[in-house]
Amino acid sequence: MVAKSMPTDANPIMRGKTVVITGATSGIGAIAAERLARLGARIVMVARDVARAEMTLAWLRAASPGVNHSVHYAELSRLADMKRVGAEIAAAEPRIDVLINNAGAVFSRRIITEDGLERTFALNHMSYFVMTEVLRDRLVASAPARIINTASNAHRRGHIDFDDLQSAHKKYRGSRVYGTSKLCNILFTRELARRLAGQGVTANSFSPGFVATRFGNQAGGFASLALRIAKVLAAKSPEQGAKTLVHLASSPDVADVSGEFFYKSRLGKLTEEARDDDKARRLWTESERIARQTANGSGPDQV
Repeated sequence: MVAKSMPTDANPIMRGKTVVITGATSGIGAIAAERLARLGARIVMVARDVARAEMTLAWLRAASPGVNHSVHYAELSRLADMKRVGAEIAAAEPRIDVLINNAGAVFSRRIITEDGLERTFALNHMSYFVMTEVLRDRLVASAPARIINTASNAHRRGHIDFDDLQSAHKKYRGSRVYGTSKLCNILFTRELARRLAGQGVTANSFSPGFVATRFGNQAGGFASLALRIAKVLAAKSPEQGAKTLVHLASSPDVADVSGEFFYKSRLGKLTEEARDDDKARRLWTESERIARQTANGSGPDQV
């Protein structure tokens, strides 16, 4: 692991709470998982890479001895895997206090998953949607509970075209498609918060900022090289990037805040499209349709 150790809180505010998190084997997810563990939380990870997950588990157990942190394995861009692992977690965990949808990636070329989905859309948006829906009843039963979705200020570069959700009809640009997926995260969060109102579960999204992590290293081509150079010149540390995530997961100051977007632990600025609640509702409907079609063995209409 590359993260630095943080001091143990003398009065763990997360003691007895269970946190489910994707993307916890590196970057801000790893830092946030360790910080929340030191605050008393039990961490349940969803991961793809066995070696990295086992390394992270050992690191978490060292950070909070005696706590039974655990891991479930899934290919996060494959919806059947997300449904399966979500059902496994719901069956294994009597309560879930925090769900953190954090896994994500950017790709320099268009890749189609086994489900017939563009990979960025599948991993960065549909995995959030499916995991949340599968665990929603458990979260409501555990109220008060929180859902946190890792978005990005890159949503400013995105635009949702409901006739081309799979990025098939325009020249593929990884940064634009990534920005659109982060816009999806924000709109999904807004609609989720509306649907959860009055049930004791909050939903918020945030931007960690531009962080020096492994993110983007797998993008390939010039995009990957450009990201590596930019990280050296301008990126903040993973510890800095994880602060807002930890704040949203643990702080009593945001216990009753829902449907918002945060940056640097404060309310962040959104584009007009990111505040479009009609678009948020339509995205929800389309995401439900895609998830249903995938479950029935038929891919999306657009490939």
